[in-house]
Amino acid sequence: MSIEARPFPIPVVAFGPGSQPEEERLEYLQMPQGMETYRPPQLPEPEVLAGQRGALKVLAQVFNALEAAQRGETPAPVALDGLAASERQLVNQVLGEGDVSALRLAGSGEGEARIQESVYTGVWRVVDAAGDRIEVGALPRLLLDAACADGAAAAAPAIEAPPGVVNATSIVREVEDLCRRWQRGAPTHVVNLTLLPMTPDDIGWLDHVIGTGRVQILSRGYGNCRITNACRPNTWRVVYYNSTDQVILNTVEITERPDVACAAIEDLEDSAARLAEVMAWVAV
Repeated sequence: MSIEARPFPIPVVAFGPGSQPEEERLEYLQMPQGMETYRPPQLPEPEVLAGQRGALKVLAQVFNALEAAQRGETPAPVALDGLAASERQLVNQVLGEGDVSALRLAGSGEGEARIQESVYTGVWRVVDAAGDRIEVGALPRLLLDAACADGAAAAAPAIEAPPGVVNATSIVREVEDLCRRWQRGAPTHVVNLTLLPMTPDDIGWLDHVIGTGRVQILSRGYGNCRITNACRPNTWRVVYYNSTDQVILNTVEITERPDVACAAIEDLEDSAARLAEVMAWVAV
């Protein structure tokens, strides 16, 4: 006896990879591909260091400052203005150039200041009208002072949004409320703009309302992170970019200082251990 196959009432569609035609190709945002890591400085031979007592004294002061910072103290800056050219060159060679650089723009009676972190996290080279010096700590104090002054001088924003602004008004209100309620020691509050339906008009108006201060920080540890203080108390714009300079994370942070640019206590401990090794080699 034969059985005739009856037509199936609905079309059969296979599921799984390759079973469906791809009308549009899905493109993923390129993420950072590399990460900056510590590279030991290229040190000169011991005989070249003969007589460089000024440079060796500076390095010893920096090491002592690292130990003081680990104890929660605020060490005094280490001045470099009195060093001879050869001694300054040795200090430059030992300290090297790290992942974080910063700029404090001129304003409020202050001139421009340039800051560069060394290869030892938490050891900062600071050059401004007061001279050339090394500061040790989470972040140079003059950056935080400038951000604080910018926030204190800010006027209350106008919340009325122009046409084209859709969602930024509620974000501005949230930021203003967080600023009012912020207390020292409070955890960082992050407003992730990347996850919100923000139009270019929204982002532009938000930046206009909260303002841009005098502090500019660039961290290159993993991709690029650009940080600016807003003209609001304890408010920062923190934007992460991939290797093709596309935004991968766009945030507003309510905090005294942005963690991504700061040296943690573990960083200071690691820097002290590495600098101790260098000083032991130099002393041979």
